[in-house]
Amino acid sequence: MNAQQHGTTRHNSAATVIGLGPMGQAMTRTFLAAGLPVTVWNRTAGRADGVVGDGATLAATPGEAVEASDLVILSLTDYRAMYDVLGSATASLAGRTLVNLSSDTPDRTREAANWAAGHDAGFLTGGVMVPAPMVGTEAAYVYYSGDDQAMEGHLATLALLGTPKHLGRDPGLAQMMYQAQLAVFLSTLSGLMHATAMLGTAGMPAREALPELLSSADSIGAILRAGEENPGAALDAGEHPGDLSTVTMMGATSDHIVETSTSLGLDLALPQAVQAHYRRAITDGHGGDNWTRIIDGIREPR
Repeated sequence: MNAQQHGTTRHNSAATVIGLGPMGQAMTRTFLAAGLPVTVWNRTAGRADGVVGDGATLAATPGEAVEASDLVILSLTDYRAMYDVLGSATASLAGRTLVNLSSDTPDRTREAANWAAGHDAGFLTGGVMVPAPMVGTEAAYVYYSGDDQAMEGHLATLALLGTPKHLGRDPGLAQMMYQAQLAVFLSTLSGLMHATAMLGTAGMPAREALPELLSSADSIGAILRAGEENPGAALDAGEHPGDLSTVTMMGATSDHIVETSTSLGLDLALPQAVQAHYRRAITDGHGGDNWTRIIDGIREPR
């Protein structure tokens, strides 16, 4: 139960931010720009100098930081860091809402939610889906999951960081969505660098290659949505019609990329991983299906 549910306002701060890396600093400045008072704490106190100069209040201890606000936002390296920082402040957690925006596994996120509940604190998991400079802009959005009441009670404050997207009560789901989004992002970045390296062997500098490659990357979403009301509906139905592209066709392309990369002396980890997806689907007799059939091998690796 938080202070709002008690019907009282016990604290004079809108939010506490613990962890002042680039993301924590960006969130703090976003709150300050909106006119909200913010208390901060960081293991290296000197990192708070900039936001304190902007108007934030530096707490001397994690316990003092927690006690300053009903809403405590964590922007740390991982969930282990949460226990390290708040281990001395557990007596102060009752009635607060912890919003952990750190990255870790969904299972550790669920364990953390149970830990918070054991100290009578609300708990939300979050994943900020933009880099620090974009926090608080119209382009920013943040996935959350966990306690419905905690989400509703702090919605207006959290919305300042970016459009909030609450995925449900499972505290692990926002973490899963965050990592799924980054799986797409990181794989795309590696693909862009591999492609740039390929073109570099032919004498094309990155300043010429990347604009062309980014155009291709930008078009992927539009290609997948073409003619589809929801491009995931066929996947959910287990349907993989091969009328536009097939596993065999895409697999042949992956073979060519591996052959070319080999001849150029490039690292083969990424192209061989992609090739393995198509070879598995072909081996399983799905060469005539759409390329989406590779999901079977991803779901059930041998």
